[in-house]
This record gives sequence, C-alpha cells and structure tokens, in this order.
Amino acid sequence: MNTYDVVRGLHILAVIAWMAGMLFLPRLFAYDAEQNAKPEPLKSEMQALLRVWQTRLLRIIINPAMILAFIFGAWLFWLRSGEGADWSFAHQPWMVTKLVGIFLLAGWHGFLAGERKKIAAGTSTRSGKFWRMTNEIPFVLAIIMVLSVTTEWTLG
Repeated sequence: MNTYDVVRGLHILAVIAWMAGMLFLPRLFAYDAEQNAKPEPLKSEMQALLRVWQTRLLRIIINPAMILAFIFGAWLFWLRSGEGADWSFAHQPWMVTKLVGIFLLAGWHGFLAGERKKIAAGTSTRSGKFWRMTNEIPFVLAIIMVLSVTTEWTLG
C-alpha cells in the first residue's frame, strides 16, 4: 500500500459524498418549489421541513465533502508531480478537462448554495421543473471528468 493509492481512495470517497449531495439537493429544491401550489398549513409544514433538510445537506455533507475532495485532489496533484518535480502532466488535455470540470462543479455548488439562501428567504423564482431539468448537471460533469482522468486521453 502506498500513499498515492490511499489518497486516491480518500479523494474518490469525498467526491462520491459531494456528488451524492449535489444530486439530491436540487431534488429537495424541486419538492420545495412544488409546495407553493398546496394549501396552508400543509404547505408551510412541508416547506419548513424541506428547508431544514436542504440546510443540513449543504452544511453537513456537501460543503465538507467538497473541501475534502479539494484537499485530497490537491494532494494527489502534488504526489503525481513527484512532489513538485515534474508538472508536465498538468498541461495534458485530460488534466485540463478535469480542472475545467472542477471549476464548473464548484460553480454549480456555489449556485446551489446561493439558491438555498433565496429559497429560505422565500425569494427564489425557480420552479420544480427547472430543478428537475438541471438536476443531472453534476453527473454529466462527473462523467466527463472521470473518463478524462481514467483514460488520460491526449491530442496526439
């Protein structure tokens, strides 16, 4: 057993937790948005519960998992470079694709966090349909990133 394999395993676990949360949070948002068509007090009770779940999912699972994924990912980057000796892999198309995917996924994470605040304040204008349509964005990004890293594709 070597350090690289252990760190890679921890990175994968952190990414799984991050992705699970990122896939579930928009579903909670959709359920919340759909409560607006229901009568009181059922609407208020269910929305209050959904909003507690949204906050807990973001703060207890998604945010820590993202931080751990970044920490383990940076550590892998460092180990892959030979502890700073050779950064040539960082310019390969597969790694550039992965880094762009990370940037996009982190941006989506930030968007979801911002929307959670709007939903909690009652100012969100997003519909359940919007959340269902965008629910798979993290998974599409994950497919692209995982395939780029596992195949280490190049242009030549």
